[in-house]
Amino acid sequence: MTASSVSVPETSELVVGVAASVALVALAVALSTWRRLGLGVDILVAVGRAAAQLIVVGGALHLVVDPDAPVAWAWVWVAGMVVFAATVVRRRASEAPGLFRIALLAVGLAAGSGLAVIFGSGTFDMEGRSIVPLAGMIVGNSLGATVVAARRVVEELSDKRLEVEARLALGQPWQVASRPYVRAALRTAMLSQVEQTKAVGLVLLPGAMTGLVLAGVDPVDAVIVQLIVMYLILGSVAITATVVGVGLTRRLFTADHRLVRLERAAT
Repeated sequence: MTASSVSVPETSELVVGVAASVALVALAVALSTWRRLGLGVDILVAVGRAAAQLIVVGGALHLVVDPDAPVAWAWVWVAGMVVFAATVVRRRASEAPGLFRIALLAVGLAAGSGLAVIFGSGTFDMEGRSIVPLAGMIVGNSLGATVVAARRVVEELSDKRLEVEARLALGQPWQVASRPYVRAALRTAMLSQVEQTKAVGLVLLPGAMTGLVLAGVDPVDAVIVQLIVMYLILGSVAITATVVGVGLTRRLFTADHRLVRLERAAT
């Protein structure tokens, strides 16, 4: 891919752009206040936290994007991403027992398989500037589906407890008794990404493609890269949702096929 000449904004221009975009944040806070949504403080905290995190990450990325930096630093960064993602999943779906190790396995498999496809096919060179961003897209986009899968499995089995126990009483093993409810949970977890993939190009211009076009890359090349990224994300969502759904379901039944006591998350 060859980038054409493109005008890169000066730092001062970028600062002005950020300041101007804060006006929309203020609008969001105003709308929350007007409609009494109670999200004003959360919005401000989210905006401040995102700014702080991105500034820190932007500085730290010099450790991995420098051509002279060891590739090992990039893999350490990816490992940190996976551990942090598993921690976030456990925190957001705290009602699911033993979720950290299951989420760690799920996210690790998704990241590992996605990067193996990318670098094994020779699509990108195995460099820090490609390893970290690609892993970030895979892990970050899988995170929401992983949380949804965990929470929905617990909710489905909790809400349908009498039905599940009736199936168990009829002699069905836990794998069969839980199957319809786990299927419903996994469909819910994966559906958003499936629908988003359908809308790409017509309704949505994704970030990777937009960034490449703004950088002056040929639009056709940008589209091809975006297709690769979207397919990786869709596959990673399927992996994480399925591993978490199946792994968590196993923990919710005893060795003698009884459904354990479940606690629903506070709403």
